[in-house]
Amino acid sequence: MKPARVAVGAVGALALAAAPAVSATGDYPWVSLRNSDFVVLIAFVLFGGILVYFKVPSILTGMLDKRADTIRKELDDARALREEAQTLLAEFERKQKDVQDEAQRIVAQARADAEAGAAEAKRDLERTIARRLKAAEDQIASAEEAAVRDVRNRAVQVAVAASADVIRAQLGPKDSARLIDESLSVVDARLH
Repeated sequence: MKPARVAVGAVGALALAAAPAVSATGDYPWVSLRNSDFVVLIAFVLFGGILVYFKVPSILTGMLDKRADTIRKELDDARALREEAQTLLAEFERKQKDVQDEAQRIVAQARADAEAGAAEAKRDLERTIARRLKAAEDQIASAEEAAVRDVRNRAVQVAVAASADVIRAQLGPKDSARLIDESLSVVDARLH
């Protein structure tokens, strides 16, 4: 407010305050220092004048304006902080969504890797089992061949021993020399 308006307002307020003094009646005339209402009116007008002279209304108005400016600035700061908080919240929510999406991608990739690893491990296991089965079958076949050879060799040894015993019992020295010669000629023919 401007000081002129404050002064006009103060004079109007003083006039309203003087209304009871004007209407007061008593033993003394209204404009007399003995009339207490008049003295109060003069004191009030002087007090109001002193306030206006020392610019108290403008000081009060300035203080109120400063307070209003401070409140306005605080409200602006609060709005700015609120907008910043909303921006940070939106950014946080976006980052949280990005993190969730990334976590889902990581989980999906881990599942795919685990499934691929499990399939590869299964194939490796099947190959290992097949290789071991083949090795076992080869060992069994080799053992069978060795057993058959051993049985044949043993049968040959038994047959040779039995034949030798039969031949010794049935052949004489002349027949034995003849058989040795025939055997040597057969061996010689097969070797050359």
